[in-house]
Amino acid sequence: MKHVTIVGGGVIGLATAWELRQRGAEVTILDAREPGTAASAVNAGWVSPSLAGPVPAPGLVQTSFKWMLDPESPLYIRPRLEPSFLAWLYRFWRACNESRYQAALEATAILGQRTLEIMDAWVDQGMEFEMHKYGLLFAFRDLHEMENELKAFETVIPYGFEKPNPWYGAELHENEPVLGSEVLGGYMVKEERTVQPVSLVKGLIAKLEESGVEIRPGSPVVDFDTSKGRVVAVRTPTERLETDSVLIAAGAWTRHVAKLAGVKAPIEAGKGYGLDFSPAPVSPRSSIYLHEDRVAVSPFDNGVRLSGTMELSGITERFTQRRIDAIHKNGRRLLKGWPQDSKPSHVWTGMRPMAPDGLPVLGKAPGYSNLTIASGHAMLGVTLCAVTGVYMSELITTGQASDILKPFDPARFKGIL
Repeated sequence: MKHVTIVGGGVIGLATAWELRQRGAEVTILDAREPGTAASAVNAGWVSPSLAGPVPAPGLVQTSFKWMLDPESPLYIRPRLEPSFLAWLYRFWRACNESRYQAALEATAILGQRTLEIMDAWVDQGMEFEMHKYGLLFAFRDLHEMENELKAFETVIPYGFEKPNPWYGAELHENEPVLGSEVLGGYMVKEERTVQPVSLVKGLIAKLEESGVEIRPGSPVVDFDTSKGRVVAVRTPTERLETDSVLIAAGAWTRHVAKLAGVKAPIEAGKGYGLDFSPAPVSPRSSIYLHEDRVAVSPFDNGVRLSGTMELSGITERFTQRRIDAIHKNGRRLLKGWPQDSKPSHVWTGMRPMAPDGLPVLGKAPGYSNLTIASGHAMLGVTLCAVTGVYMSELITTGQASDILKPFDPARFKGIL
């Protein structure tokens, strides 16, 4: 059996390890910290294949300049003079056009088609995690904005979605009573699901350990031993591990790990913020996306989570209080019955891995026959973890990549820092 070393114990690495194990591979997971933490545990928990649009989008260049002046905005870019970040930012802005956006949306929608099928298979295999099938309600204060989004939704209908019917006024509030009077319209995407992220990574880890996968926390990779286009061993501060194949799935740290092998993987950290409330101040009937304010509302068994923002400020877990307060304020303002004096039971931040074109990075590292990368999922890590695991395990064990992975090839970054 092939031995695969996975660098990174987030949801992408864990999911790929599970699919590799089903194919008979021996797997070791190395993580610099505790597996299943970081952005894999602190996110909205949405399994939302319809939200396939990349972050770089038409009109975002102009909007981002305005948002940079507002510390409470949904997107914030902290200027840095590092050459690698400037090259990343230039490529990000170049991707903010209609043709690239549509191509990226279609590629990601195709990639995500099997997401729910594979997660259901996990449950059938005995994996235990909290999952809800109550759909995702898109809620709008601006009806013109809602009509634009409904029209844009038609792009993903061929990939397994029914076109939702809009709800206005009283009908909307009858279907979701917690929405306040400022919210004028909405539509429900019934196919979407919500998982409790911590339960998902715990469920994966439990099944991996049960199946014999070795998981090593506190094991940062410090170097790779290579020979003739192959990685022959992985080095940590305390040992050298020989291996047949390596997958880098290190999330926001992917760039730094790949650099050890001389591979360019321009991944930036896109920080998100979230607030947990337990017990729940209100009881939504489903997950809700407060669209104009870019706030995600996720009801779990033990409470409600508010999350949002995309902050490009490098790898740092430092909190910006005004951004946390903005999310809380929008929740209180737009969700009826939310106590004005409520306080979160937990506040968190997670760093999503962002490629400059908004697409995941999936495939063989240039120049290597046995080194692969799976990262750059941005805000779709939970959504795409299951399908990523299937396609990457197929590539690693057979050497052949599905055509579905072609738009995500790491070789597309040749020539940039």
